[in-house]
Amino acid sequence: MTGEPVWLGPVSLHLPPDVVAVRDLPELADLAPGSRDHLLSLGIDRVHRFRPAPGDGTPDGEVELATVAAADALARAGLPAAELDALVLVQGRAPRYLLSSQVTRVQERIGATRATVLSVGDLGCVSVSAALEVGVAMLRGRPAWRHVLVAMGSLAATPRRYRPPMTVLGDAGAAVLLNRSGGRYRWVDHALRTDGRYADLFRIDYRDVPADRWREVCTDEPAYSFRLALESRRRLGTLTTELLDAYGLTTGKLDGLLMQNLSRGSLAFWQEALDVRFSDVCARNLARYGHLGPIDVLANLEAAAPELPPDGHVLVMNSSPVAAWSGTLLVRDRDGDPR
Repeated sequence: MTGEPVWLGPVSLHLPPDVVAVRDLPELADLAPGSRDHLLSLGIDRVHRFRPAPGDGTPDGEVELATVAAADALARAGLPAAELDALVLVQGRAPRYLLSSQVTRVQERIGATRATVLSVGDLGCVSVSAALEVGVAMLRGRPAWRHVLVAMGSLAATPRRYRPPMTVLGDAGAAVLLNRSGGRYRWVDHALRTDGRYADLFRIDYRDVPADRWREVCTDEPAYSFRLALESRRRLGTLTTELLDAYGLTTGKLDGLLMQNLSRGSLAFWQEALDVRFSDVCARNLARYGHLGPIDVLANLEAAAPELPPDGHVLVMNSSPVAAWSGTLLVRDRDGDPR
């Protein structure tokens, strides 16, 4: 991808103060011994949980989390919200209300009165990759624009945080500012692929079902564990090779390699399947936060920044069981802060 340089970061990560150890999750009492052992072997020690403030009733937690992170990102950049040109929200997977707008609610709460707003979603974890690409394209397509904010809130959609057969969900908010003047990372290129054959592999049946009985269901575990795993290895491997070849790079020449955080086993699978080595921040964040949906890769990017050399190349891989795969190539900025 060519065009005017665009930078992103630093990333603002907002973690709710309520923390629960995985061994203390309420659903453990209802699990069969094999499922309990699997949950405890994922490499996740604890997760953060969103809890409404007293008197707030039942707020849209995804909006609350995204709003705090967005406000923090703007404060760190010293940018008034009224100067934002655009706001891109990775919409929640289970919004509090149908027909209402999450993105305009965030816009109102942070005071981004003149920003063009839109939502990106429906690709699971990879939705953040699509949102970043949209934000970069908006800046490059509008010469007068200077700042685009990408924000999101990730909230467990059901009372059970264990998502068999792969992870435990934590709650968080995240935001990152894209601009023309500087940041943690300079955007180089991006690729995203999808496959509709797995569109409803994971789903929640919610119509005529009370929210306290919602369950995330894998409709075909063999398809997820075997067919999609093989397809993902092929797709992500091809995508990565094509992306790096365009810049004369290989995974061995990268200064950093990051992936989403599902489980200890998933990180090991990807490393073996693609013959790569991920930064240790992935496993550390997995243990501390669990799986944060689209926020995983942003949290890892921020954590990896101090370990990367100036002008070092970092590749961010991402995948989703819907199924979608992406790769984002970035360069660590020498200064590291917006200018």
